[in-house]
Amino acid sequence: MIGTTATDATRATVDAFLVARANADTETLTALFADEVDWLLAENPVVPWIRPGRTAAECAAQSEELMAYIVPEDAKASIDTLLIDGTDAVLFGHLSGTVRTTGKSFEGPFALRLTVEDRRITRHHLYENSVSIAAACTR
Repeated sequence: MIGTTATDATRATVDAFLVARANADTETLTALFADEVDWLLAENPVVPWIRPGRTAAECAAQSEELMAYIVPEDAKASIDTLLIDGTDAVLFGHLSGTVRTTGKSFEGPFALRLTVEDRRITRHHLYENSVSIAAACTR
């Protein structure tokens, strides 16, 4: 696209990511992630859906894995703020859900940092309320 800035391209990619994530569209998510991703989700051994990822397929699969462990109708995420500067985007919001195996709920704020290069996500760093999530996963 002629005249498209890095910020415009980042916004378009982030918007597509959010739609694909909301729809658990693994195929689109895989296409949006770069072949190799700088993926960060704080390790938490009692949370079964938190694990390392590097490839586009591994990163995209995290959405499906999450939905296998939580009650889908209780899963909620809202975005309060979206900041975009060139290739970087930061989202702030709130998430909540219920773990299937324990029936316990979790909630808390989150921050997600994404970097977009050539319309593909090369960095995905998620910071969330891991204490609440771990407590919900523990019987």
